[in-house]
Amino acid sequence: QVQLVESGGGLVQAGGSLRLACTAAGRTLSSYVMGWFRQAPGKEREFVAAIYWSGGGTYYTDSVKGRFTTSRDNAKNTAYLQMNNLNLEDTAVYYCAAQSVFRGSYSNPTLYSHWGQGTQVTVSS
Repeated sequence: QVQLVESGGGLVQAGGSLRLACTAAGRTLSSYVMGWFRQAPGKEREFVAAIYWSGGGTYYTDSVKGRFTTSRDNAKNTAYLQMNNLNLEDTAVYYCAAQSVFRGSYSNPTLYSHWGQGTQVTVSS
């Protein structure tokens, strides 16, 4: 069983940066896909980014391309989401999710079995 623990959220001014971390316990993620999602109040959970642990391929939703970067540290079994030039629309609870033997679109949250607890990111003007 994979347990995901998130850290790194907080309050930041528009234009600022935050880095989220998602550490996995219980199993190495060598064959997993790690996804990042967010959910703002009153909105559905939306895809932000994904990284294929083996090979390191990354994918982003259009609204964060050029501002957000996801990466992983094999030794620490941890994925990161570096968020730069944050704006008010980035305010949400951010979740990491992991799935092995991935079939389908990495942007579909229903395909992920393991989820972090979520961390609040609030961007102020």
